[in-house]
Amino acid sequence: MTRNTINDIRQKKNNEKIVAVAAYTYPVANLIDEFCDIILVGDSLGMTIYGHKNTLDVTLDMMINHAQAVVNATEKSFIMVDLPFGSYEKSKEQALESAEAVINKTGCDAIKLEVTTNLLETIKYLSENNINVVAHIGLIPQHIERLGGFKIQGKSSEDSEYLKNLAQKCQEFGASILVIEGVIENIAKNISQNLEIPTIGIGASPLCDGQILVIDDIVGIDQEYSPKFVKKYDNLSENIKNSMKKFSNEVKNGKFPTKDHCFF
Repeated sequence: MTRNTINDIRQKKNNEKIVAVAAYTYPVANLIDEFCDIILVGDSLGMTIYGHKNTLDVTLDMMINHAQAVVNATEKSFIMVDLPFGSYEKSKEQALESAEAVINKTGCDAIKLEVTTNLLETIKYLSENNINVVAHIGLIPQHIERLGGFKIQGKSSEDSEYLKNLAQKCQEFGASILVIEGVIENIAKNISQNLEIPTIGIGASPLCDGQILVIDDIVGIDQEYSPKFVKKYDNLSENIKNSMKKFSNEVKNGKFPTKDHCFF
């Protein structure tokens, strides 16, 4: 099996919908690889794996460790990795140092940045240094305090024009893919239709070139967090609870382990 390249992903625009999933561990990435075009090792692992209230405490080492596991577990998917808060905003040189550390230590295919206008030169600098950059606009969780919470973006005419202009600038400055999160449908649609690079939506338009959700949301592990844009395709939380209940009961009642599970 050959791993998807950036050219493979680009060629899907207007031809085939792109399937992207955020995942963080070896066994899960190994299970989903055949069904994905892209796997994102997202800084959402701060909440999903570590129980943090947001993504702001995620470190570069955490991202590298999880990215190594996902890359090693997969053969087909294009792997992109978030640069966490504080690892790229200071300067374009800092961003390059962080990006190279992630790529060199993991073998991933692209770096994702949460982008505002002041980071356009960073996109250009990374791209000029042969790094595939995925630009993330709209509801950008690393800026959640500035945005005043998890609020849908693009509702005002000023905000919608800002997002459309920012998307065009991301492409112009060298972004390879654009992630659009939490943006009202008609603005996300407009952005996607007016770009040459692929767009990946999450809480955006179905007319984006692809869609991404977090694996925990897809399979129904996280029962506390369920935003409107999530569709749960299973209810693993109940399956896990039922399995644990059976295990607990069998241990307490002496039904596990049996001789079949012992060595003689």
